[in-house]
Amino acid sequence: MNNYKIEPLSKHHNRKDFDCGEEALNQYLLAVASQHAKKSVSRTFVLIEVDRPEKILGFVTLTACEIRAEFLPDPYPKKFPSKVSGAKIGRLAIDKAHQQKGFGSQLMVFAMSQALIVHGSIGLVGMMVDAKNDEAKAYYRHYGFIPLPDNSLTLFLPIKTIQEAVED
Repeated sequence: MNNYKIEPLSKHHNRKDFDCGEEALNQYLLAVASQHAKKSVSRTFVLIEVDRPEKILGFVTLTACEIRAEFLPDPYPKKFPSKVSGAKIGRLAIDKAHQQKGFGSQLMVFAMSQALIVHGSIGLVGMMVDAKNDEAKAYYRHYGFIPLPDNSLTLFLPIKTIQEAVED
């Protein structure tokens, strides 16, 4: 990743030219991500080329969340109090011109690393994500995310799995 860098979204990034093929994600990056950052709702990080720092290759949005243990898959409901803290991937997208190049994996590892930083300070039980469809669900399952029993498009990644993945 020598020629690439992940950094917080800022004014100098060209959000208008980003196109991942999903209009809702494009519009989020264009019109909402900065507002959410200003209001401390979430943080959006962008993957850029060092030589072209204004061009967004991909982005990931992270936020904190409350997890109700009763909705987690076994054996987690028995391990945790009824409500616990977690990290959440709100959105993850790669520009169409840069898909299938491993950039999604770079953003995923970054998101996991950020979760570990927070975990080291305040504790987290894991990470959540709401997959948009079965294809996205399969993508997240590849990283060890586990579908929730009552909603298979909502997935959970235990902190232990994150630790093992990032330490490798």
